[in-house]
Amino acid sequence: MFAAERRQLILEMVRANGAVSLRELARVVQTSEVTVRRDVRALEAEGLLDRRHGGAVLPGGFTRESGFPQKSHLATAEKTAIADCAAGLVEEGEAIVVGAGTTTQELARRLARVPGLTVVTNSLLVAQALAHANRVEVVMTGGTLRGSNYALVGSGAEQSLQGLRVSKAFLSGAGLTAERGLSTSNMLSASVDRALVQAAAEVVVLADHSKLGTDTMFQTVPTDVITRLVTDEAPAHDDRAAAELQALADQGVEVAVAGASGGATNAQGGSGGPGAPGVPGASGASGGEGGPGRRQRRDVPLPGPRRQVPGAAAGLRSAGPLGEQPGGTERSRVADMRRR
Repeated sequence: MFAAERRQLILEMVRANGAVSLRELARVVQTSEVTVRRDVRALEAEGLLDRRHGGAVLPGGFTRESGFPQKSHLATAEKTAIADCAAGLVEEGEAIVVGAGTTTQELARRLARVPGLTVVTNSLLVAQALAHANRVEVVMTGGTLRGSNYALVGSGAEQSLQGLRVSKAFLSGAGLTAERGLSTSNMLSASVDRALVQAAAEVVVLADHSKLGTDTMFQTVPTDVITRLVTDEAPAHDDRAAAELQALADQGVEVAVAGASGGATNAQGGSGGPGAPGVPGASGASGGEGGPGRRQRRDVPLPGPRRQVPGAAAGLRSAGPLGEQPGGTERSRVADMRRR
């Protein structure tokens, strides 16, 4: 395929989908990511598209939302790896909320095997994936059906979530940045996602590497509210994606990078702590208890207020070794009593 033909096909894919990863473009045009990156750079110079971390988007700064038929064929391997990793975060008997999206649909297919699970969702795709799971209870929100992503939105959906409390929320979106958090291109979808977040104690974002650094119109989840990010492994030469992951980790987001085998390498976010694979200075441990791809659950209780006992501090300061008190040891007092 000549360069002009490749670039025309790349441009058509971006116009049809709004955003496409370099990995997907390379697969479709049957060439290397290095060649595709060069083509994308040339198209950007002509003002026909914009480059983003690991992909290309429509020009203008903000991506538009793609419909389900387009999104379902994009980054399928990445979504599978992310879903395998995220499923390891869910335990038997939990109550969770799952938002709309093709990545969350992949997650739902794996949740069908978790007994005693209760899933609250506004996604028809998620509900369909769990429809025949005998041991999973599915609770649908109300609302108006939005046909482009088969999700229930509007005031009816938001009101049905009031007073709800679950352990975790699993959400996807159109873009994720350390500066602004998770975002989407539709106002109604963003509003329902915010209601889902308010119902959960923890927020888990599912986003492949092409969404890192992409910003869209409506903020869904601020960065400081995101507990964990489950993403896929970005290409080794994608320095900007690695920088975005590091920035997210520095703000306290725990990053789990799903490998091609379904395993995950975890990184505890926080300044000065370990980061994610591909992030400069990062390290992590693969897998955990429960088998490959299942992260080890670590519940660390928060310390409560310390009770101060009157006189305790002074007693501790004056105590000698082996219980020695001012005026002699316990052994010397016993000897005196015997002599008497």
